[in-house]
Amino acid sequence: MTEAGKLFIGGSRNPDDTLKKPEFLSLKFGNRHGLVTGATGTGKTVTLQVLAEGFSEAGVPVFCSDIKGDLSGIAAMGEPKDFLLKRAEQIQFAEYDNAAYPTIFWDLYGEKGHRVRSTIAEMGPLLLARLMDATEAQEGVLNIAFKIADEGGLPLLDLKDLQALLAYMGEHAGEISQRYGFVSKASVGSLQRGLLVLEQQGAEHFFGEPALKITDIMRTSTDGRGVISVLAADRLMMNPRLYATFLLWLLSELFEELPEVGDPEKPRLVFFFDEAHLLFSEAPKVLLERVEQVVRLIRSKGVGVYFITQNPLDVPETVLAQLGNRVQHALRAYTPREQKAVKTAADTFRPNPDFKTDEAITLLGTGEALVSTLEGKGAPSMVERTLIRPPSARIGPLTDDERRKLIAASPVAGQYDKDIDRESAFEILMARAEKAAKGAVPKRAEVAPEAHEEAEPTRKTDSAAGRWSLPGFGDAADEALREEPPKKRSSAGKSSGYQRETVIEAAMKSAARSVATSVANQLGRALVRGILGSLKR
Repeated sequence: MTEAGKLFIGGSRNPDDTLKKPEFLSLKFGNRHGLVTGATGTGKTVTLQVLAEGFSEAGVPVFCSDIKGDLSGIAAMGEPKDFLLKRAEQIQFAEYDNAAYPTIFWDLYGEKGHRVRSTIAEMGPLLLARLMDATEAQEGVLNIAFKIADEGGLPLLDLKDLQALLAYMGEHAGEISQRYGFVSKASVGSLQRGLLVLEQQGAEHFFGEPALKITDIMRTSTDGRGVISVLAADRLMMNPRLYATFLLWLLSELFEELPEVGDPEKPRLVFFFDEAHLLFSEAPKVLLERVEQVVRLIRSKGVGVYFITQNPLDVPETVLAQLGNRVQHALRAYTPREQKAVKTAADTFRPNPDFKTDEAITLLGTGEALVSTLEGKGAPSMVERTLIRPPSARIGPLTDDERRKLIAASPVAGQYDKDIDRESAFEILMARAEKAAKGAVPKRAEVAPEAHEEAEPTRKTDSAAGRWSLPGFGDAADEALREEPPKKRSSAGKSSGYQRETVIEAAMKSAARSVATSVANQLGRALVRGILGSLKR
């Protein structure tokens, strides 16, 4: 299956259908990314399984999504069926044998695998805006929300934390606009409604703690094989935007956390992105640019990204140019768009004088593909018409009982299955609001009118020098002035003090006081965020 640093894919054929030569994927070029395309029912899922098995045998961890449930069979011993033995004989695969592969199952909903979570802060404003299908104005408000949370020391872990912060921003839209730019109450309201929709769609299962550790999808088994992490995505696919955003977040986490390794002898991880068209469909230009940048740069982190989709036109040209290893299954050419897809696919291959590539694409049988991989010094090989080798593990899904046993025996069993709800922005704000509502916030000493008048110019000067100007984010002296008790009206009917603060404002002020030292240390700097806006750990 692996020979001198190579992964066996299948056997190519001559024009007379005789065996030509074995086709391999060089492990040293495994991090140069790849593409598997083809119409429904042409064998893409089996090809994905074959590649995953090969990388696992070579000691390379694999992460892949299981859209239909069929891929779960990779954890079970295969069966010597006649059509599989016949294929092995056709390509002279004498070493063909059945095997089961070390597998960890994951599931955002915790039903068919271990729970997978991220925090709101780690997701970042760009990906969250994509998940919520936010407008440009709403994305700007999200960026401001994350800026306030980063600089103010308010942890954003789950949906209710962001909801509480948005409520504060709506209450103080005017003051926030003066510091960060215009914040519309309408945009804030739209985002709040968007969070409600996400919650109804089940996204609250994804946001929270404990968050996924990247090291847990980069494991090897005791016998040296790479562990295959399989994401159960059959239910997740009912919310395609959440599916695509989650995989993109995971990709960005790998990019931010892993160190540079250059070009290793074999990848550190191979990442299969099934139904890749969901990532690029209706994505804003800025996100597409970031995705292209991540795909281009993550190679030097030792990560190979393989996109699986039906049509090569689903992948933007700028990303397509980064994919060096290609497996093209059959395409249909009935409509003008399909004909264009066939031509596009054919043009991306290095031509073979033995056949016309565009014609061959429409004539391929099930389990047959056009294959071109990087070889030598990184140049693409000549395209070959190839019979894909039979997989060693089971073709088809596990039973529920088999899956439960594997989950119970998993090396990460018990680590992610219980929610942790520590104190974060929501709890802090609600606790302070409750105290303020009950009058539990202690009053400060009365400030003489003369002192108040003298302090006013100083406050303005400090603000101009870069001090906090948002309600609830001042220093101790500023808070003493802001919390001055309302004064009784004079006989002339004029007020000589501030109006009573709102409950939310009081909560924010009190919360800011509880982290005064932290805020002071964070003035002028925000937490570091990565290329896709995710929080660097």
